[in-house]
Amino acid sequence: MSQRQLAMVMDLNKCIGCQTCTVACKTQWTNRNGREYMYWNNVETYPGAGYPKNWQNLGGGFDAAGDLKEGVIPSIQSDYGVPWDYNFDELQDGKQLNPNVEPTWGPNWDEDEGAGNFPQDNYFFYIPRICNHCSNPGCLSACPRDAIFKRDKDGVVLVDLDRCQGYRYCIAGCPYKKIYFNPKISKSEKCILCFPRIEKGLPPACAQQCVGRIRFVGFLDDEEGQVHKLVHKYKVALPLRADYGTVPNVYYVPPTEAPPKFDAHGKIIEGSNRIPTGELEKLFGPEVHHAIKTVKSEMKKRKETGESELMDILIAYNHEDMFRLDNNYYKDTALGKMVDSRYSAGKNSSKLKFFVPQEAH
Repeated sequence: MSQRQLAMVMDLNKCIGCQTCTVACKTQWTNRNGREYMYWNNVETYPGAGYPKNWQNLGGGFDAAGDLKEGVIPSIQSDYGVPWDYNFDELQDGKQLNPNVEPTWGPNWDEDEGAGNFPQDNYFFYIPRICNHCSNPGCLSACPRDAIFKRDKDGVVLVDLDRCQGYRYCIAGCPYKKIYFNPKISKSEKCILCFPRIEKGLPPACAQQCVGRIRFVGFLDDEEGQVHKLVHKYKVALPLRADYGTVPNVYYVPPTEAPPKFDAHGKIIEGSNRIPTGELEKLFGPEVHHAIKTVKSEMKKRKETGESELMDILIAYNHEDMFRLDNNYYKDTALGKMVDSRYSAGKNSSKLKFFVPQEAH
C-alpha cells in the first residue's frame, strides 16, 4: 500500500465523446514505434464492445477469495484491430481513397451505436478509460518478473522495462485490459498517469485538454480536495467494475439524466429513463442508486436555494481548481526517490538494441 494515492474522477454527465483526451495522450506519449494501436486513454461508447473488443469478458482480476483469476490476452488482429493508413499520396493521381489493410476493428469502431430502438428508447453514453492505477493491481500480481511496481509516494503503477520480458501475464491479469504489448520492443507498456507532469504540478495531458471539464485529479486523502469530496464525502464518484477486486483509483460520476422514452404514438412516457438501471449497476455496482439520488437531490437543492457545494464542484467554474496536485509534496521529496530509479525517462528503452530513438528518424 502506497503512502498516498493519486486518483482521478470523471463526470460522465459532461463527457461529449470528442476524443480530445485521446488525442492529447497519443500526442504526448506515442514517441516510439510499436505504439500505433496503443491507446493509454480511449473514450468508449456504452453499450458497446469497447477497446480491446469485449474487454469486460476477457477475465483477469481477483475472485471473492482474493485469488487471481485466469485472463485472456487480446489478439492484435481481432480484438485491437491492425492499425491502418490511407493512400493519401496517390489521391493526386486520381486514385480512390483506400486503407492499406482491410480494417476489422479499432478504437471507436462502434462509436455512437448504442442500444435500443430509435426513436423510442435508444440510448448510449461515453466512458473514457485509462489505467486505474489500482491499489491491488491484477497486472502486478500476475507478473512473474516483478516488472510492475506501485510508487510508494503516490500509488502510480509503472512498468520496469529493464525487468519486463514480454510474457504478457500482466495483460491477462488486468481485467480492464489497459496494458498494451509493444511488438516492436517486446515489452508491456501502459498509462503512467503523466507522472513527469504531476511532479511539476501539472495535470495529466488527458485532464488538462478535456474540453468538457469532466476530469478531477488529486490525492484521495486530501479532505479539502474535489476528488476526496466526490468519492468519500458525497459518494457520487464510483469505481468502474469494482467487482474485479483490483480497487481501482479512477472513479466515475454515473450518468444521471437521460431523455424520456416515447410510446408507439410518439408521446413521452412520464417518469421513464432510457438508460437501464441494470446496465449502470453492472458498471458501477449497487451504490449507483445512492450516487444518482444524491446528484439529483443536490441539483434540486441548488435550484431551490442557489447553494450546493456538490454542484459547485461538478460545474467546475475554474479549470485549475480541478487539479490539486500538492506540488510542494513532490518538491519536498528528493526527485530521485520520487521518480524511482526503475523508471527514468529514456533509461530503459535506450538500452534495447532494436530501439531507435525518435530524434534519429
